[in-house]
Order: sequence, then structure tokens, then C-alpha cells
Amino acid sequence: MEKEIIRWNIETSGPIGSEANLPEMPVIPTGSIIIVGGRAPVWYYGRALHKAHGSPAGIVAFFDPRLGGVVVVASHTPGFKEGDVIPFQW
Repeated sequence: MEKEIIRWNIETSGPIGSEANLPEMPVIPTGSIIIVGGRAPVWYYGRALHKAHGSPAGIVAFFDPRLGGVVVVASHTPGFKEGDVIPFQW
């Protein structure tokens, strides 16, 4: 992986309601890979995807420790498609 990797930890410290705001997104360089991770409700990840997909990132991926890497959930980069699993240690 030659692209710059940006981590965005959205972990919550406990139960949250729908009014909870996402942590501030880090600066995302054009074409980079943003990896979203942390224990959080599925719907919170949906919000993160919505926000990250509008960023200049070339790839949005979610960390999944059970798979030992990240799963690409959105890609605008040749050679990477949704569903690809990329080995990665958080």
C-alpha cells in the first residue's frame, strides 16, 4: 500500500443516542486511505461512511480485527474495490 493512511477512531465510551456527534475527522489528503475503527454502533459507522465518502480520500475502509485488516467500503482508486480485505494492524 503506497497511499497515505489516515486513521479515524470513532470509538464510543458507552451507549450513545442518535444525537451523538462523530469525533472530528482528521485532515484527509487527496487520494489517501481513511481507515475508520473503534467500538461503536453499526449506525455510527454508517454516519462515518457518509462523512468520509465526501472527503478527498481515494479509499474508505473499516477496520475489522476478526479479519486481521480493513474492509474497503468505498473506493475511487483503481485496483481497489468494495469488499477487498487489506491486511492492517490498528
